[in-house]
Amino acid sequence: MRHERTIKRKWGERRKGKTDWAAVDALTDKEIEAAVRSDPDAAPLDIDWSEAVLVIPPKKTAISIRVDEDVLDYFKNQGAGYQRRMNAVLRSYMQQKKTPPKKKKRA
Repeated sequence: MRHERTIKRKWGERRKGKTDWAAVDALTDKEIEAAVRSDPDAAPLDIDWSEAVLVIPPKKTAISIRVDEDVLDYFKNQGAGYQRRMNAVLRSYMQQKKTPPKKKKRA
């Protein structure tokens, strides 16, 4: 079990952030553009989305499955989304089995 610092708040009580929103509102478009250009972590906004393809994930089916306790614990200990990760492992296994084995070249 993790020992983390827990902060309790009353309903409706908000945490005060450190952002100076008045200063942000006062920025001009040119100042914002200059700040983005100088930011090494800023991603370029000139991405061509004209050939983007919408990928709709396959429908999930709810099932009941029995797995070894240690297997379940392993995935749960990785954090939230353990069922999604288990599905990804099963999908990877399925795709590897569908792909025909590569033929070895003889020397």
